Amino acid sequence: MVTYIDAASAPLRNTGVIRLYNEDAFANMRRACQLTARCLDALVDIVKPGVKTDVIDRFVFEFGMDNGALPATLNYRGYTKSVCTSINHVVCHGIPNDKPLREGDIVNIDVTYIIDGWHGDSSRMYPVGEIKRSAERLLEVTYESLLRGIAAVKPGARTGAIGEAIQTYAEAERCSVVRDFCGHGVGQVFHDAPNILHYGRANEGPELREGMIFTIEPMINLGRPQVKVLADGWTAVTRDRSLSAQYEHTVGVTTSGCEVFTLSPGGLDRPGLSG
Repeated sequence: MVTYIDAASAPLRNTGVIRLYNEDAFANMRRACQLTARCLDALVDIVKPGVKTDVIDRFVFEFGMDNGALPATLNYRGYTKSVCTSINHVVCHGIPNDKPLREGDIVNIDVTYIIDGWHGDSSRMYPVGEIKRSAERLLEVTYESLLRGIAAVKPGARTGAIGEAIQTYAEAERCSVVRDFCGHGVGQVFHDAPNILHYGRANEGPELREGMIFTIEPMINLGRPQVKVLADGWTAVTRDRSLSAQYEHTVGVTTSGCEVFTLSPGGLDRPGLSG
């Protein structure tokens, strides 16, 4: 049984109920999400061959501090960095370190800022220098998968419509959808109900209602969908070492569709326009 609740009266933890936010909450989410989008825009000029992901991590931390925001991942469940940097066959939750990026790499950078208790969550892919056509195509397919998932959002539809739209497109492009990770409710809680699967059927899952806020963040592989988590407890990689890509937006359900809170102010979130 799916339960919906006015977000203003819900406890600040994931209780499994789905929060419905008002216009004031949407305004707060715009503020947090646009700071995240601005940071991701600024990283376009930083992500280059030879740059260490630790440098990216420090930039994200300092950008947040300069704008009155705290990186949500910093000390989250023992995670010690301000950002996730997932390179090539790393699916998600890659930990920044002192290893430099190399020409031809692709890297997902996942940023979440907290402003006055509100979480703005988004990630993008960045090509490092010149990348192979196969990698370029993966970025294009993954971004289009995200757009198709967003297009499925409207009141009365079910969360499964998002997954079906993504899965149908990605698999038709001979790519696979990671099933081990999903999108999630977000707002005053970092990871909240409902889970947003990136595969499934349109008639499955909770009904979408005006006021819901969640992420859509498909992870698409060139090879098989299976992943494994490394010994560090965070880094997830493709089992067959095939390339993986991810794009993520935070959206709010409106009367007729949805609002994308994390759109790039500079229009830099589309493949081919970053790096």
